[in-house]
Amino acid sequence: MKIDGQKTAARKLAFAARKAAKSGARDAAAQAQLAAALAPYAQDALAGYMPIRTEVDPLPVMAAHAGVVGVPVIRGAGQPLEFHRWSHSCALVDGPFGAQVPRDAEVITPRVVIVPLVGFDAQGYRLGYGGGFYDRTLALLRAAGPVLALGYAFDAQELSQVPIDQYDQRLDGIVTESGLRRFG
Repeated sequence: MKIDGQKTAARKLAFAARKAAKSGARDAAAQAQLAAALAPYAQDALAGYMPIRTEVDPLPVMAAHAGVVGVPVIRGAGQPLEFHRWSHSCALVDGPFGAQVPRDAEVITPRVVIVPLVGFDAQGYRLGYGGGFYDRTLALLRAAGPVLALGYAFDAQELSQVPIDQYDQRLDGIVTESGLRRFG
């Protein structure tokens, strides 16, 4: 099976696992672990995300972050993401894929990125939605300087192996309801 077919099959399994794992208690446990993992980076610019579907919710942790916080904005197919400054009280508008984005486009450059995902593996690879947005973005950010990329998921989303190609960017760590795992 070609890589695209492998990714589609893995995505189907991971979506089902994430949906089954989604609960308020698991979100709360994951949020506590995320807050602990981000504590050493309290003053750094942080990129989070506006959760969609059954994604684990980072919003309470983002709202409590002392440094500047941004959320991703899709500029177009094949483009890296742009991060716009966000706060819990900023005005939002509908963006692509059902995620809300800040109405005012103040661009930030994060040094820490909370990366949403569909699935992940023990080697630090993630399976996303298939657009390549985070892979392009992480490559661009890493070329400009140090950046910490932390996947954020439920334990149930772990796969035995994520099918990868030359464009896939490895995460520096993954935060789940049971803690932080670092890679590399």
